Amino acid sequence: MSFRAPAEIAKEITTVGTKKAKMSFSNTLILAIFAGFYLAFAGQLMIVVTHDGLANFGAGIMRFIGGSAFSLGLILIVLAGAELFTGNSLLTVGLLEKKFDLKALSRNWAIVYLGNFIGSILIVVLIYYSGLWQLASNAVGIKALDIAVSKVKLDFWTAMLRGIGANWLVCIAIWLAISGRSGIEKILGIYFPIMAFVVLGFEHSIANMFFIPMGLFLKGSLSVAGVSQLTVSSMFLNNLIPVTIGNIIGGVAFVAFPYWFVYLRKNKMPAQLTPKLVEKVVVQTK
Repeated sequence: MSFRAPAEIAKEITTVGTKKAKMSFSNTLILAIFAGFYLAFAGQLMIVVTHDGLANFGAGIMRFIGGSAFSLGLILIVLAGAELFTGNSLLTVGLLEKKFDLKALSRNWAIVYLGNFIGSILIVVLIYYSGLWQLASNAVGIKALDIAVSKVKLDFWTAMLRGIGANWLVCIAIWLAISGRSGIEKILGIYFPIMAFVVLGFEHSIANMFFIPMGLFLKGSLSVAGVSQLTVSSMFLNNLIPVTIGNIIGGVAFVAFPYWFVYLRKNKMPAQLTPKLVEKVVVQTK
């Protein structure tokens, strides 16, 4: 196995981020929709493999199994090629390197966020109308609805803080994926941080674009405790808005900026210590 050093990873992220920031609207939107597909597929997989697990295993084991299943989403995004809003927090490295401006970064984030939402909703529609939520006598649907309700019960600050943790680990997963040169190295780099963020209970805005709308579709057919709190407004106010803010903080403040600062920031000498001035001082003292 041959891995890129951290300084190499930072440079590669700058190169890739610059290409992403300059990508056409149509290409960015299509790849963002596909990222929404992939993360929604992973979310449904997580629901299916964990819907009845508490009867046989402890909660911790089931969270581990669910997190392992959910890692499929970022594996597909990175290896197949797609645009994920949270991962694109790393474009900040290119911004700090002045490869593109804030307008280009904002444009990318806006298009990708929208595309991720569209892709997620389309998979919600697919799952709902295909009847796959009815598996195991509606147990899969009840699990999905319960997840959605639990997410809109969070207060603003809790949701935001959990969002920080999620994208901190997502961006580290992408960082590790870039460090690997082969497919298996990239998969291993992605798997452990993604599994960890699910097990730890952090909140991911794009994943929640699947989980919460899935619950909204199901609330007319199924019921769980607290389902009355699940509304379109609570989806945005109690979860997507604070979690998105937290995701941005986690990716930018805890991954992109510090690694840029350590590995790419230009260490310019203060004027009083420039080589010419040092040489002049040495000559004068002889």
